[in-house]
Amino acid sequence: MVSYKLLTPEDVYFSAPVPVVAEETSEPKPPEVKLCCKNKPCSTSTAFIVLATFLFVLCCIWLIGTIFWLKDPGNQIPYRSPSPSTSLSNQSRPSPETCSSIEVSHRFDCYPERQVVVTQDLCQARGCCFIQMPPTEKGVPWCFYPPDFPSYALDSLVDTDLGFMGKLVRKNETYYPKDVKNLQLDIMYETNTRLHVKVTDSSSKRFEVPISVPNATKKAIGPEYVVEFSKQPFGLIVKRLSSGTVLINTTVAPLFFADQFLQISTILPSQYIYGLGEHRAGLLHSVQWNTLTFWARDVPPTEMTNLYGVHPFYLGIEPDGSAHGVFLLNSNAMDVVLQPAPAITWRMIGGILDFYFFLGPDPSSVIQQYLEVVGFPSMPPFWALGFHLCRWGYKTSNKTWEVVRAMRNYGIPQDAQWNDIDYMEGFRDFTFDAMNFNTLPEMVKDLHKHGQHYVMIVDPAISSTQPTGSYWPYDEGLRRGVFINDSDGETLIGKVWPGLTTYPDFLDVATQQWWYENLQMFYAKVPFDGLWIDMNEPSNFADGSIKGCPSNELENPPYTPGILGGTLRGATLCASAKHKTETHYNVHSLYGLFEAKATANALKKLLKKRPFVISRSTFPSQGLYSGHWLGDNKSQWKDLYMSISGILNFNLLGIPLVGADICGFGDSTNEELCIRWMQLGAFYPFSRNHNTIDVQAQDPTVFSPLAREAMKDALLLRYSLFPLLYTLFHHAHIKGHTVARPLMFEFPSDVTTYSIDQQFLWGKSLMVIPVLEEKATSVTAYFPKGVWYDFYTCSSISSHGEKVKLEAPLDKINIYIREGAIIPTQTPNTTLWSSSGNPLHLTAALSENGKAEGDLFWDDGVSLDTYETSNYTYIVFDVSQNTFTSKVLHENIEATYIIVETVKILGVRQQPFNVTVNDVETPFTYLQNQVLTVGNLTLNLNKGFTIKWM
Repeated sequence: MVSYKLLTPEDVYFSAPVPVVAEETSEPKPPEVKLCCKNKPCSTSTAFIVLATFLFVLCCIWLIGTIFWLKDPGNQIPYRSPSPSTSLSNQSRPSPETCSSIEVSHRFDCYPERQVVVTQDLCQARGCCFIQMPPTEKGVPWCFYPPDFPSYALDSLVDTDLGFMGKLVRKNETYYPKDVKNLQLDIMYETNTRLHVKVTDSSSKRFEVPISVPNATKKAIGPEYVVEFSKQPFGLIVKRLSSGTVLINTTVAPLFFADQFLQISTILPSQYIYGLGEHRAGLLHSVQWNTLTFWARDVPPTEMTNLYGVHPFYLGIEPDGSAHGVFLLNSNAMDVVLQPAPAITWRMIGGILDFYFFLGPDPSSVIQQYLEVVGFPSMPPFWALGFHLCRWGYKTSNKTWEVVRAMRNYGIPQDAQWNDIDYMEGFRDFTFDAMNFNTLPEMVKDLHKHGQHYVMIVDPAISSTQPTGSYWPYDEGLRRGVFINDSDGETLIGKVWPGLTTYPDFLDVATQQWWYENLQMFYAKVPFDGLWIDMNEPSNFADGSIKGCPSNELENPPYTPGILGGTLRGATLCASAKHKTETHYNVHSLYGLFEAKATANALKKLLKKRPFVISRSTFPSQGLYSGHWLGDNKSQWKDLYMSISGILNFNLLGIPLVGADICGFGDSTNEELCIRWMQLGAFYPFSRNHNTIDVQAQDPTVFSPLAREAMKDALLLRYSLFPLLYTLFHHAHIKGHTVARPLMFEFPSDVTTYSIDQQFLWGKSLMVIPVLEEKATSVTAYFPKGVWYDFYTCSSISSHGEKVKLEAPLDKINIYIREGAIIPTQTPNTTLWSSSGNPLHLTAALSENGKAEGDLFWDDGVSLDTYETSNYTYIVFDVSQNTFTSKVLHENIEATYIIVETVKILGVRQQPFNVTVNDVETPFTYLQNQVLTVGNLTLNLNKGFTIKWM
């Protein structure tokens, strides 16, 4: 067969259908080598003793195993190493010369099972190469595929309306059971920048992720990619048309497609790869034998562990700075392996191979194209972008209320107050503690009176132990059959905060209606404004169920990805549990998505306003329904730093409304850490301070006057920048832009920016440079090429791409405006509602050629679909040739309430002698740092204006 690394022209398909390829003659097998008595004859007695000893040990192992199985059969998850098929075990073993010729970085793992020590015999039984590596070579597989390892062949290829349809045929069985011998390959040229590739079982329907994706009907006319095929073994090659860069080349390793094991590998054009969430890691992933596991899991953010969400999408940067993206639409448990070739291997245990390739060519375009498939994020209500405060452990509604009043007394901005599970009666959803939280309804009314909002936690697990007739959510849910069942068809019982619990099946329409009715009844008692949905991986304190899980192929797949705990059911439901339409094995990682969808739709129906939902577990398309917080972090400096890559990553994944628990959730914080975290948290797209029970309180009111003032200043800064932030969310909603953005998005030709995750951008123009180290009073930041203006002093830095040391006293976070931007700000107040009528201030940061541009989106902040129904104002600002113009492209009544009070222009090189506003001469000031300011304007926002200077 052809090498997986080298292709000859006759093995590559370009434009005509590929003829059926005759099976190649296999090489003669080497003579069989006897493993016993290699060098000397064996005696009969010795052989008998060895055999008897082996049988005795085997019987003992069987007896012990049987005892344990009888004791707890539901919890026994034996490792079942797949046996090699006859065709594999009989095939010729690769020669040592062939194996050693394969570069270490190009060795693709042939024995990825973690539960076994791979020996030469085990490896060679699979027909693979075995080379033991020294301990210093961590992660390098000892067992790897030879160049001629059997795979699928491209049997035929025909034209379709969208591209091509091919037939893939496997003649050799693999070492995983239930090989799918005949596959259908669909190549769909959906747009000029989007290629869709599906590999499915040609004879049987398999599970596919039930989210809405575009349904293309005709082939793209001018695709920016070229698709090529290798016939035998089958391989797919995708190149960028303009540069010839190979984005995908699957000929490097064999394709697997068994019932519970699918695997495909491809070379990467560079080592710069991002996304692949949710994992605790830096922004830039390591390709040094790095395995990322995908299976939603309740676990505090931990390195090298599968976390709350599943997002099998990556963005890659090519050698010339172009960007592309790859999305695998699959919700089954999987491993994604990055190795230094560089290369990536996708390895999953169900579903199909359903790939989308996005051609960019810049990072922002890649994200936009990805979101065209999974859905652009929804527009949040305006108050979602204010400051939120919560803790687990207020313990009473009066204590919660006291904190709100203290925040008001100190004049510290706050838009929303939250409660964790301690507000509930016995931790049961849709209840509140009538003794300790008896004043909760009055507190919520008080929040609304002050223009503030209330958010409460709701967990998916429903208590099942109360007397019949005493708890409507369970009784009615049981009557309607909305709960997930075990494999025997009985309601699955797990254990969460209220004790023994059931789990709603949110994929079922009947469940969604039941969920809405529960919220409706609780809202009549406590008129909440938004919902926090937690524990929705779903989490379970009893692995699987209280009676365990059956021992079957769903619970014990032939291959288990690197899931924390080693089993699919760990801290969640049995894989064999039954939803109405599917097994949990297939839809586990979709649970949080469908709960978010049910919750957002219920809030729309209930409130007739934009829903506000924050979810822990997420999946692609989640941004349509909710935001996300990064989970149960700790009050540590490392967690402060790691939060930046977390928010940047989720912006790449289409969930811009994201933040971390400010000051940390677990452990007690200290004043310095909390000040620095409040400063950084003021620039999280979603900004919430939250901590756990029975530790030191950490809301701004509990600290010293100096700390309170520093935190207050950070929040007032956020509130002043609300017009910019709100406009960025508008662009995320309608165009798929990121809100918090890595520097490399704006500077893809500057390799230095590729790994920067200590600083970031809001949009394309506001750079945030936090302090991330204890006792630091300065920070060293990288300034990409261009002119950057200090937000506070307006002084400029002209950079050629260099690091600059900045002063950073405890009460300051450095932020800089990029040349060419116009930033709208607003006089802040303690709530965004009270700020919303305040005057606007416009700051133009001129480029070297004296130009700048910006925009502003404005509406009532709460109504549904204001953009879609044309109920908004949109204004563009421009500076060119010493003229500032404001042009209203679309208007509604909201803009008539706002005035522009100040226009500040940075980088005016010569002092003007005359300034006119709408052709009327107007007073101005000019400072030596080249700042021109025109104040006291009282210009109506809904009317265009022109400012000129000479």
